[in-house]
Amino acid sequence: MGLEVKKTGFEGLVEIQPDVYRDSRGFFFESFNDEAFKAAGLDVRFVQDNQSFSKKGVIRGLHFQREPYAQGKLVRVIVGKALDVAVDIRKGSATFGRVFSIILDGEKNNMLYVPPGFAHGFSALEDTVFFYKCTNHYHKESEGGIRWDDPDLNIDWMTRDPEVSEKDSRLMTFEEFKKAL
Repeated sequence: MGLEVKKTGFEGLVEIQPDVYRDSRGFFFESFNDEAFKAAGLDVRFVQDNQSFSKKGVIRGLHFQREPYAQGKLVRVIVGKALDVAVDIRKGSATFGRVFSIILDGEKNNMLYVPPGFAHGFSALEDTVFFYKCTNHYHKESEGGIRWDDPDLNIDWMTRDPEVSEKDSRLMTFEEFKKAL
């Protein structure tokens, strides 16, 4: 597996572009190979895979798991396009409270590794099948989240009139999150 790992300016948060082999029949690529990831400096163990479908205009997130159930995630779009967003919530981090966003594209096949300690979400820019591998199992009592429309984070989700779950619309603000640390 050939892959290019691009740094983002956030410790541990990297974009991954695998080699995609295309011909008249279509394409092939390895979406995960533990040896290639280790060789690229990403020595992670995944224990759970998740997949979702979101209609254009849906925003999911910003979600996280508290320690000791914090999750790293390898995220990608299988079909469609999504604006993927990660917010550094690691107390003491040089990028604490900063937002990173990237377009994940089912045709480009780029991926993002989001390490533990980030709140994560995405906006479906098209009808989108979203897939992610997790380094820890989901633990309901440890789940948390920050409002997608938090004015302090000022995230441009690249969609008008988004559809957001009732649960996500009731999440805490980033200011409330900081006070709870």
